[in-house]
Amino acid sequence: MKRKNLLALVLTGALAVSMFACKKKDAAETTNKDEISKTTLSQISAMGFSTENARKVDGGYLVEGDIVLTDDNLAKKSNTPNLNIAETEQYRTTNLVKNLPRAITISVTNLPQVYSDAVDLMITRYNAQGLGLTFQRANTGTVGDIDVFGFNEGPSGGYITLGSSGFPTAAGDPFNQVKMNTNAAAYGANPNLLYVASVLQHEVGHCIGFRHTDYMNRAYSCGGKRANEGTAGVGAVLIPGTPSKADAESFMLACSNGGDRTFNANDLIALKYLYK
Repeated sequence: MKRKNLLALVLTGALAVSMFACKKKDAAETTNKDEISKTTLSQISAMGFSTENARKVDGGYLVEGDIVLTDDNLAKKSNTPNLNIAETEQYRTTNLVKNLPRAITISVTNLPQVYSDAVDLMITRYNAQGLGLTFQRANTGTVGDIDVFGFNEGPSGGYITLGSSGFPTAAGDPFNQVKMNTNAAAYGANPNLLYVASVLQHEVGHCIGFRHTDYMNRAYSCGGKRANEGTAGVGAVLIPGTPSKADAESFMLACSNGGDRTFNANDLIALKYLYK
């Protein structure tokens, strides 16, 4: 997720709130596309993701501020017939977590206590919804189905990446990593528990198959110029029952507002449609 650097003129590292795209604004507007081949950029675009500020990272390619696409993702072709240009509804990828009911274990590796506490809060928020998909902490000393760990990256181009994650595998397993930014410009010297938990909620949303709610126009939550993330590939599959109007409080908006954003009514419709 990204956070938009609302105080860029005052604090270079102001908190970025990517309504849950795990960035504020793109902390990497100056990213170097030269490290990604034209073929790979074409694959990213064909899957329905923006190539703007795309960059190579460990395990794949970071796109849209907080989404990691793996080589397996890029190689997969979608057979889903109902991919649409989004309005502002809830959208999912073609891959979802399978074999429900299912408990997903989550570990926290080498992060300060507030991140661990935030994981517990995030788990509580998901489990309170009575889904067929539940979360629990992994046993001490083991790596969970999803491992939460840190990276340190400062602001760039008016945005900072708050966290990143990816989408479920074709086999139906959740994406196995959530990276959280430990740079002081992301959450400050004393991170707020509710804020960190909200970003984790967003990132885990990607891990189980949610795309950004403002898929059709990331400027809705991130500001700047209009950017439609496109169609095809894992694309954006409309979740029935969710609105076709702008949804200002969704936990899956691309950029954070810097506060505590949890599930709104439409988010709950989407969660229960997919995983009840």
